[in-house]
Amino acid sequence: MTESLNTDILNPVEPFLRSDRMPSIWCPGCGIGTTVNSFARALIESKIDLQSLALVSGIGCTGRVAGYVKLDSFHTTHGRAIPFATGLKLANPKLNVVVYSGDGDLCAIGGNHLIHAARRNIDLKVICVNNLIYAMTGGQTAPTTPDHSTTSTNPYGVFEPSFNLPHLVEAAGAVYVARWTTFHVRQLSRSISEAFQKKGFSFIEVISPCPTLYQRRNKMGDGLDAMKFYKEKSKVRNGAPTSEVGLTMTGEIVVGKFVDRDRPDYQTMMRAQYADTLGAKFVEQQEMVCG
Repeated sequence: MTESLNTDILNPVEPFLRSDRMPSIWCPGCGIGTTVNSFARALIESKIDLQSLALVSGIGCTGRVAGYVKLDSFHTTHGRAIPFATGLKLANPKLNVVVYSGDGDLCAIGGNHLIHAARRNIDLKVICVNNLIYAMTGGQTAPTTPDHSTTSTNPYGVFEPSFNLPHLVEAAGAVYVARWTTFHVRQLSRSISEAFQKKGFSFIEVISPCPTLYQRRNKMGDGLDAMKFYKEKSKVRNGAPTSEVGLTMTGEIVVGKFVDRDRPDYQTMMRAQYADTLGAKFVEQQEMVCG
C-alpha cells in the first residue's frame, strides 16, 4: 500500500506570505508571483534578519506585493515608493530597505526619483518587475514598451523609443545592476542575495509576462508561451555594456549581472561632509542615534 500524501508539508516560501490573502488578484500566467517566490528564497539564502527588513511598493500590479508578504511593508502612493523608502533608510540606517514595484510606477511617474536615488547612491535594493506595459489600468503604452508593440493607446503600433533601464540606472550611478526574466528563477534569487551584500543603490530588472494585455494584444500567447519565448530569446552576458542591452519586441533579451562596483553611499558621504564641517563629535553623536 502506498503511503498517503502528507498534506502538512510546508512550502519553504510560505512563512513569508500572508496566506489568508490568497489567492492573489494577479491574472493566470502573470509572472509577479514567480518573482515573489525568488525573493523569498533569496531571503532564506541570505539569512536576512526579517526584523530589520522593510519592503516598499507603489501603485500597479506589482505594487500589490506589499500586501501579500508577511513583512513590514508599505503600499505607498503612485510613483513615490523610492522617496518613501529613502525616508525609512535615513531615519533608521540599520534597516534593509527593498523597493518592489513595476516599470510604470518606478520609471514613468517615479522616474525622477529613480535617477536621483541612483545618483545619490541611497542604500536601497530596487526590484523592478517590467511587464512592458501599464497592466493595471488597461494596457496603455509605458516608457518600457518596445517599438512596434500594440497597446490600447497605440493600436497601430508603438513608434517612440523605450527606456533601456539598466543603461539608465548605471548612467545615474547605481552600484549594482542586473536583469533576468521570470524564467531565470535561480539566477534572480542569486542576484537579490548579491544585492543584499552591496552598500548603495542596487537595481534588478525582471522581465515578466502580462498575458491578459501585452501578450494577448501582440498575439504572443499565454504565460507558458512567454516562458518558452524567454528561454529561446534570452542570452546571458554578464558584464555586458548596458548600452547594448536595450529590448525589442521579438529580439534577443540580454540578461545577466551588468554592473557590480563600489562607491560611497549617501550616508557615508553625508557623515564625511559633517566631519569636515561640524567636527567628529557631531558625527559620533549621529552614529549613536542612527547606528
